Amino acid sequence: MKLTGTAVTKIAAYVLIAAGLALLAFPTVREYLQDREQQRILQQLEQSLSPVEPARSYDIQSEYSRLSHVLDAGLEQTGTEEPEPSETPEELMDERTIGIIEIDKIELKLPILEGATTQTMKVGAGHMTETAPLGEIGNAAVAAHRARTKGRMFNRLNEVDIGDRIDIRTRNDSFVYQVTDIKVVLPTDLSVLDNDGDKATLTLITCDPLVNPTHRLIVRAERVEDQG
Repeated sequence: MKLTGTAVTKIAAYVLIAAGLALLAFPTVREYLQDREQQRILQQLEQSLSPVEPARSYDIQSEYSRLSHVLDAGLEQTGTEEPEPSETPEELMDERTIGIIEIDKIELKLPILEGATTQTMKVGAGHMTETAPLGEIGNAAVAAHRARTKGRMFNRLNEVDIGDRIDIRTRNDSFVYQVTDIKVVLPTDLSVLDNDGDKATLTLITCDPLVNPTHRLIVRAERVEDQG
């Protein structure tokens, strides 16, 4: 059957419309897949946390510099890091999962994975390997992206106030922190990783502002006794 010029034009128009719709849907589909993986990790974590294999070691300055590149790349960028050949991405995430962070004030609930890398920060928050373990004396640094969709990742971290509560749950324990300081610093400011004497400190790190970030939003909290 021979198509008329009008029929060909209509088919071409339909193809262009379909291609345009597919292009518009891509960010939504990608976001859906990331959120689904995040929820899978949370569900498995709440049932039983798997032991964590030792992560690669970095000096603190190198790790913070690497974190800066990951944050600047943004959640929407395709990562360049690949899992080891013997592991699937799902297995890699499960082995690195060490806890959950919750901030009721901003309706935040995220898995925390060992290592603030491109892979781990696609689905949750990353604990900087060279900083203190969660809940222990020293400064435990945890970083996450600020997704442009409201309520995803650390998107609403700027709404946290001094005195707000942060809950951390790990395989063996749970900890309560209270926000003591909030500030915006340059990406090169390593002082945010300093220890504060013999206190158990938690430092949350993300980009600022949300679009075209040039700085880092820092939320610092100290461990306190759970008042219920």
